[in-house]
Amino acid sequence: MKNVTLVVMAAGIGSRFGGGIKQLEAMGPNGEIIMDYSIYDALSVGFNKVVFVIRKDLEEAFDEVIGQRIKKKVHVEYAYQEVDNIPEKYQATFSERSKPWGTGQAILACKGLINEPFLVINADDYYGKEAYKVAYDYLTADHRDDGLKASMVGFILKNTLSDNGGVTRGVCQVENGRLVDIEETHNIEHINGKAISDGKEIDKESVVSMNMWGLYPDFLDVLDSGFEEFLSHLKNDDLKSEYLLPTIIGDLLHDGKISVDVLTSHDEWYGVTYKEDKDSVKSSIQKLIDQGLYPEKL
Repeated sequence: MKNVTLVVMAAGIGSRFGGGIKQLEAMGPNGEIIMDYSIYDALSVGFNKVVFVIRKDLEEAFDEVIGQRIKKKVHVEYAYQEVDNIPEKYQATFSERSKPWGTGQAILACKGLINEPFLVINADDYYGKEAYKVAYDYLTADHRDDGLKASMVGFILKNTLSDNGGVTRGVCQVENGRLVDIEETHNIEHINGKAISDGKEIDKESVVSMNMWGLYPDFLDVLDSGFEEFLSHLKNDDLKSEYLLPTIIGDLLHDGKISVDVLTSHDEWYGVTYKEDKDSVKSSIQKLIDQGLYPEKL
C-alpha cells in the first residue's frame, strides 16, 4: 500500500455560521461531525495519514472533539495556520490583520509534514465516498507527465448551492478531462431555481471546485515562493486579500506551469456555510445511514 495523506483544512473562523466552531458541530446521530464521515471514507479506500490544519487557539477543543479519537485509527499530525505566519519582513506591514491568509497559506503550513501525495479537503464539507476513491486511485497511479501535476475532484454547481445565502465557488472550464481555467466566483446565490452572482446568471451545470485537490510535495515549494510574491504585491492597508488555491492554480494554468486532471464524483455534496444549513445536512446524513452507506455509530 502506498502512503497517501488526507489534509483537512479546519482553520476557518466560520463567521457566516453565526458563532461557534462550525467544523465541530454534531451532524450524526451519535454526535459525529462532518470530518468523521470524511475521514471514515478516506481511510476505507486507503489513505493512511491525516494532517489537520487548524489555528493554535482551536487545538484543545479540536483535539478533544476529534483528534484523540482519530489518533486511535490513523497517524495524525497538526499544522497551524496563523495570521502572523508570514515572512518576517512583512510582519510590521500587516500587523493589524486578524484573519488567516486563505487556503494557499493553509496548505503551505503543512510543509515539512508531508513527503507523499496528498488530498486537500475542507473540514466542513461532505464529499461522498466516490470522491475519495477516484482521488486515491489517481494519487497512487504512475503519472509520467513532465512538470508540475495535480488533480481536482469536480462537483456540479447546482449540487453545491445553499438556500440560506451566497457561497463562493471556483467555477471551472474543463476540456478533455483537463482543467483549462478556474475563476473564484463570490456570493453565488440560489434564486428562483437559478445560480446568480452579482446579478449575472451562472450555468448551474458548471463544474466547480470545492477545494478537493490531489497534490504532490513539490507543490508545497511552489506555494512557498508564490506566497512571498503574493505578499509583495499587496498594499500596506490591504487586510482582507487571501492567498487562495483556486486562484493560485488558475495562475499556474495560465502560465502553462501545471497540468490538472479533473476527476468526477457522482455523489452529492453537502456543506455547512450558514447555521440554517445544519438541519438539512443532518437529515441528508441520516438518509445515507438509513441506506446502509454508514453504520449508525461510526
